[in-house]
Amino acid sequence: MNFWETITGSDLTREYKAFETRAKALPTEYQAAWEQINIHLSPYSGFTGRNLMPILDGTLGFIEVTASEGQSVHEALGSDIKGFCAAIAGADGAKSYRDRWREQLNKNVARKLSRLGG
Repeated sequence: MNFWETITGSDLTREYKAFETRAKALPTEYQAAWEQINIHLSPYSGFTGRNLMPILDGTLGFIEVTASEGQSVHEALGSDIKGFCAAIAGADGAKSYRDRWREQLNKNVARKLSRLGG
């Protein structure tokens, strides 16, 4: 990846299009699950979304394998796709917008309190 690709995000666009091509080869129920996974993982994205690419790649690989083994979506992912996404994002250390805002608020409050006490 060169500097220009990093700045413009063209590498991410190319990688995401490759994910979409792979997802289109999946059975219909898995394609619907992939769309839901994208929706539920988006809050865990950083500014560029670069932090989600390994998570998306691993998840797509997982559902490709389970689809090829003939498992249903519910057998592979369970009935709670949102919970599945929260678990895989949390296991990888990705933080949601809410988590980042909470951290920032806590830092601001701590800074204000330290000024009042000292």
